[in-house]
Amino acid sequence: MTSNHGNPAWDEPGSYGEPGPGGRGLAVAVIGGGASGALAAVHLLRAAAGADCPLRIALIDRLGRHGLGQAYSTTCPEHLLNAPADRMSAVAGDPGHLSRWAAAAGLPPRGFLPRAAYGRYLLDTLDDAERQAAPQSRVTRLTDEVLAIRTNPAGRPLRVVLDGGCLDADIAILATGNPPPGSPVAVPDSPRYIADPWAPGALATVSDGSPVVILGTGLTMVDVALAVTRDHPGTTVHAVSRHGLLPRSHSGQPATAAPLWLPALADSRGPVRLADLLWQVRAAMGSRPQRWEEVVDALRPQVPGLWQRLPDEDKRVFLRHVARYWEVHRHRMPPATARQVTALRCTGRLSVQAGRVTSVTGHDAGLRVCIEQDGRVTELEAGWLVNATGPGADVTRARDPLLRDLLAAGLVRPDPLRLGIEASPEGAVLGAGGTPSRTLFTLGPPLRGARYETTAIPEIREQAATLAGHLVAVLHARQRPGSAA
Repeated sequence: MTSNHGNPAWDEPGSYGEPGPGGRGLAVAVIGGGASGALAAVHLLRAAAGADCPLRIALIDRLGRHGLGQAYSTTCPEHLLNAPADRMSAVAGDPGHLSRWAAAAGLPPRGFLPRAAYGRYLLDTLDDAERQAAPQSRVTRLTDEVLAIRTNPAGRPLRVVLDGGCLDADIAILATGNPPPGSPVAVPDSPRYIADPWAPGALATVSDGSPVVILGTGLTMVDVALAVTRDHPGTTVHAVSRHGLLPRSHSGQPATAAPLWLPALADSRGPVRLADLLWQVRAAMGSRPQRWEEVVDALRPQVPGLWQRLPDEDKRVFLRHVARYWEVHRHRMPPATARQVTALRCTGRLSVQAGRVTSVTGHDAGLRVCIEQDGRVTELEAGWLVNATGPGADVTRARDPLLRDLLAAGLVRPDPLRLGIEASPEGAVLGAGGTPSRTLFTLGPPLRGARYETTAIPEIREQAATLAGHLVAVLHARQRPGSAA
């Protein structure tokens, strides 16, 4: 087990083995050091400082990308945030936090910042939260892989089993982010196949000028296409997906807080059917066709509540037939990125095809990809094949050893759609019997099946604030004389 950022290891004598003055306080293991983990740590530290509560946090990341994760560790300057700065504050209740940081850093306080800059912002925000919470609270950054979580017969309730050792904790937070993509078709073992474009250095070798075929046409495809065509001027890219739909572009017009009223929002308690909801959304968009973005943006915070009211059957229909159309309108490209994509397409360096990949075979020069559309089969020669189909869609088939262990042990259970795991509104995971855990929590992408909209900064920061408030309130109650908590 290794330690980063100049902090001692969690379990070294005299440091993180003693959580605070007199042994008081929570020892929290945050599993996953990307944006979800960083936001969880930031809000825990801020809540602990406000309540004058001691806290110890171990921020554990398998790849040592603490505060960055896969999204914000990119160094490609063409990779921009997909939302403007005024929507990307890391601090709940302070929408101008990022804009102020950007201005102080000499960056434009508005518009679409480079993702690498946003990574620096997350690191600075975490460091600032730690300074404000010191000396009672602090963070140690550990580079290791979590393999399992066990109940502890003595001492703290949890034992977090790592590849390089173990640590004991009162609370563990699953901040594991999006699972890697699953391949839509069997692919032969080949160094020319990039199974996960966000793995460290995955695209470094895709620079020999040979043609690149990308599975998927969403935002990940856009990122990959920009990166590989930038690295080699002669590279051409062919992207393929079932619908062949590209993400829409932000209009570049100033955002307005236009109210949205739908009949489905009038009663937040009863069930809602997908057909009725689609009709209502289409009617709202039809009433302002030039400002459809306003409808999408106003609907977005309502999605978790609406999603929970949909019958499971309707959710499955949505995932099969509607989700892709929602995603291309919801997850939009910055205008500058859209212009680059248009330029690549106009010069013949990027083509997009609708179709189903039926087979991938290998040969000496690379891979051959067969695509079927409307009964016609076409073949593409790929010097490189990149899987950009998005997060894995079945949590029960996850390759992550921790998640597999938690499922096998009954400490977590999949949601009915198997998109993620089930949890209470505060983020306490539900065990196999449906009881919320008192020691194991989650936030962000693992809640996709329960909330659907849960993968972006605005949703995750609110979940982090809610979870932090809950945990620190429990700790505060424990410390009051005579408290039964």
